[in-house]
Amino acid sequence: MSSKLKKYIIRPVRKLMGYLLLRSFIFLGPFVPRKFLLRWHGYVAKCAYLLSKKTQQTIIHNLTIAFGQEVEKGTYFDIGKRVFVSIAKSNTDYVLFSKLKTREQFSRYFRFEGEEYLKAAYEKGRGVLCLVPHTTTLEFSAIMPPVMGYKTNGVSSRIHFEPLNKLMINFRESRGMANIIHNHSFNILVERLKKGECLIIMIDQDSMNIRGEFIPFFGKDAYTPIGCARLAIATGAAVVPMYTFRNDADDTYVFRILPEIPFVQKETEAETITYNTKKHNEAMEQIISQHPDQWVWMHRRWLTTPDSLRQFLEKKKKSKE
Repeated sequence: MSSKLKKYIIRPVRKLMGYLLLRSFIFLGPFVPRKFLLRWHGYVAKCAYLLSKKTQQTIIHNLTIAFGQEVEKGTYFDIGKRVFVSIAKSNTDYVLFSKLKTREQFSRYFRFEGEEYLKAAYEKGRGVLCLVPHTTTLEFSAIMPPVMGYKTNGVSSRIHFEPLNKLMINFRESRGMANIIHNHSFNILVERLKKGECLIIMIDQDSMNIRGEFIPFFGKDAYTPIGCARLAIATGAAVVPMYTFRNDADDTYVFRILPEIPFVQKETEAETITYNTKKHNEAMEQIISQHPDQWVWMHRRWLTTPDSLRQFLEKKKKSKE
């Protein structure tokens, strides 16, 4: 299949179909019992997982890197299946809950834990870097601080299908989040943090387009964004991990906030960035280890290598010349 066919026909059609499906779900969702939708979408997710052989292999490979060889045959396969189900159910609820705006409304389905850590960091007035992992409930984690009453910003990459891009931004902004498009936005983020605001930030995915370093992640070097540490240095903002997880037994959620990660100043800025980013990775590891069936193991976290990064940067430099 040619790259032009993918770029100009297949991908746009997929985005259009996804947008139309989402729109139809927003319209029809309120008329269908939530329990039925969750069961049905969970079943569809299981079927999709069973048909996704390459994704199964990627998930099992990544779990083996993180936790070693399987203790019991089929364990990692089952974790992957639960990840798919959790994504389906969480996304279903995210759309169904699109009319919920306040903490009181969300409290019907959510329990809030550890707010004292966010409150203490927020009251320092230097901003809060809300360190969030890419769990299956990521979108809920991103909107919970503003729902709880904390002025919050989020950075996102533009979706190259404007109706879908606007819809996703509306989902976030309708809950009080200020959406910032990821495009040389570092100075804007510094400004918002210096005003004492919160910023949702994530460092647990691989991207050569973001400035990073190779930092251990579950014992193996992974190309890790260093923006969180850089922003902490520039602003004095507190780094507070937080995440959402599903309770499968009753289809409810917990939004959990953890204690602030102490910032450590080293002799040089480079050493400070590396040391603190390592601590941030360790915090993500602890969260993922507690809920291994609610992190996106299909993502190729250890894809980038020093050689591939060097080749990418050289190619990027030549394209600008």
